[in-house]
Amino acid sequence: MILLDRTTSNRLFIRMRKNPVFQHEMLGAAVLHVRSGRATSRTTLARELGISPSTVGLYVDQLIAGGFLNESGLNQGPMGRPRRILTTVAAAGWFAGVEFNAQRIQAVGVDFSGQVVAAVAQSLPAEVTADLVIQTILTLVRKLAASMQGALLSVGLGVPGLVDAQAGVGLYYAFIPDWNQVPVGEKISGMLKVPVILQNNLRAIALAERWFGLGHELNHYVILGPRSGFGIAMVQDGKLIEGAHHAAGEVGRWPWPLDSGTGKRQELHHALSAPATWRRLAGVGPQAKLPEDLRAALAALADEEGAVWDEVCADFARVIGCLHMIADTGVFILHGPLTALGERFCDSIVQAANFMMPALSTVPLKVTPSTLGDDAGALGAASLAMEAWAPP
Repeated sequence: MILLDRTTSNRLFIRMRKNPVFQHEMLGAAVLHVRSGRATSRTTLARELGISPSTVGLYVDQLIAGGFLNESGLNQGPMGRPRRILTTVAAAGWFAGVEFNAQRIQAVGVDFSGQVVAAVAQSLPAEVTADLVIQTILTLVRKLAASMQGALLSVGLGVPGLVDAQAGVGLYYAFIPDWNQVPVGEKISGMLKVPVILQNNLRAIALAERWFGLGHELNHYVILGPRSGFGIAMVQDGKLIEGAHHAAGEVGRWPWPLDSGTGKRQELHHALSAPATWRRLAGVGPQAKLPEDLRAALAALADEEGAVWDEVCADFARVIGCLHMIADTGVFILHGPLTALGERFCDSIVQAANFMMPALSTVPLKVTPSTLGDDAGALGAASLAMEAWAPP
């Protein structure tokens, strides 16, 4: 997990001595390293931050006095003196993580040590509006508060579609008609009186993998999100890739099929979203009603064989193989209902991609289903809030 590289830490430290803002940032980085387990003592924290043990001692004392860190017990290494163990104080406050799409909103409450304490969800009606989404988010966060200790410190939001994270604005989402230029961060922060941090929901899921899933020790990975649409989130050198126009990863808008034909064309998400994939595998028409439990319906098809299965896997292989030739990532992590198709689905995609693209033999492709569940986006939103927090 990359939290703060040494070069950045040293730069911040030099500037911090001239500006208290950077001391504030370094204190937040110290908490992140302790919470992640990368730093368990003053010595290891000094190494992770790239600054002197004496300076780290001042930070640790300040964080202990503020009620954010504990120092207790002894950790005896193979050599040297025993070191006292640093841990975060779980009851120092909590973070809310909320993720939504056009069908439902999910929210989790995470304590200061990064442990999930509570989760709630709410389905949305077919005629959903931006105002209804915002009001439901507020209701769910207030429900979470009944199960949490300490004060709410901040809220992270995983927002679908295009997002201007810095401005806190949801720019556009095709499946909620009036979701255009919505200042969702300002609206929710104004009601809850805490900072609100936004990110595209798939990029939030990438953070969930970093804190709770397969991305814990990875610096390069890609989230595959064939859900109601199809998008990806990329992590390179431990950093989320957003793009110049906040649209990195919008592969669902690619023309489909990927050829130069002049026949009827559509966008990729029409063929490879989770609902479209179920309809293809189930052998029903493109307008067929979806099952109430899409994940369970897909699980029932996980052992399918034949031409349709092969065609679906070949289509995913074509897309993922092309992406891999661009990103050269460590692993593609599949999210959403299609994880119910299991390892066999992922392995079939890799086999088909290797057959189509012999060049992949020099940059091995790996696809695996996530171990996180349907609340991965909410977990990622909570991770967003944790990573952005620093002591007041």
